[in-house]
Amino acid sequence: MPQAIPERRLRVVVWSTGTLGRHAIAGIDAHPDLELVGVWVSNPDKDGKDAGVLAELGRELGVAATRDRDALLALRPDAIVHTAMADDRVLECIEDLISFVEAGIDVVSSGPVLLQWPEGILPPEMLTRIEDACRAGGASLHVNGIDPGFANDVLPLVMTSLSRRIDEIRVMEVCDYSTYYQPVVMRDMFGFGQAMESRPLLWEPGILAMAWGSVVRQIAAGLGVVLDEPLTEEVDRRAAEVFTPSVSGDIEAGTMGAVRFQVVGKVHGTPRVVLEHVTRTAPDQVPEWETPPAGSDACYRIRITGEPMMQVDFTHHGEHGDHNVSGMVTTAQRLLNALPAVVAAEPGLVTALDLPLVTGRGLVAR
Repeated sequence: MPQAIPERRLRVVVWSTGTLGRHAIAGIDAHPDLELVGVWVSNPDKDGKDAGVLAELGRELGVAATRDRDALLALRPDAIVHTAMADDRVLECIEDLISFVEAGIDVVSSGPVLLQWPEGILPPEMLTRIEDACRAGGASLHVNGIDPGFANDVLPLVMTSLSRRIDEIRVMEVCDYSTYYQPVVMRDMFGFGQAMESRPLLWEPGILAMAWGSVVRQIAAGLGVVLDEPLTEEVDRRAAEVFTPSVSGDIEAGTMGAVRFQVVGKVHGTPRVVLEHVTRTAPDQVPEWETPPAGSDACYRIRITGEPMMQVDFTHHGEHGDHNVSGMVTTAQRLLNALPAVVAAEPGLVTALDLPLVTGRGLVAR
């Protein structure tokens, strides 16, 4: 049965104000069903500053940021929107999320992304601990965004409702990351700008299946198929041919400039569900790889092979910025717009398969 969506405004705390968090603050300010009551920051320089200033809204919101964790939990908000960096501190973030739900606060979070669908990735005892914490606090936890998230869970699964036969479903991100400001991700994790012989963490065996395996496993679960174990990883890294400027650190010729990777879910040895990323730091790199539609720097591409053959290119672009800006906006808004349904859900880890239809209810321009 459809979940009962709360009719009152939800009191919300935003947990961090970085690349994503500032868009979450702006989204809450624009949403008639949400009220910002607190903001957590890790940077001492941001402590005490108004949320509107931190979100660059050009005005104050009357909510001061704080580093006092206990003070924010004492506000007893309906929900926490957790947007803190999780890629390089997965276990610490999971501990934070557990503490929130144990305190009885519902949570939507952009990471760690493996919590999108953690079965087969996290140890069973950790999954049990998360579920027990949710039940103890009577709270729900939902991890999502755009990728992993809407572009490779709801969107492709909705498309499969048009299928007679599915031979393979492939979900892709094809993107120029040169304007993506996240130095830790770009240099330390991906290795852009590093020597080709370097081995960043992301390319160690098993890491891709941990980071994006949740995508493949959730699609398989939505289609009712059991995948071979383990998932297969494929990586093709290429050097930049020329000096390539990037907001996260310029890339010298000969250092890593582009990568194509896949996480493949097979059934009896045949690829059935594939996650593919083509990540460039200049639009003209490696032209033989998948490219976005003409006039776009990026897309999410869903390709379903079978009967019928289907492909959808999902593009987005910021009103005041490019696709990397709108990527942050769409990630934040997917979490915010799901909040009422997550608050209404039964306590536990809530996946995209558990939610009713999430829309932009209340956001039509007035």
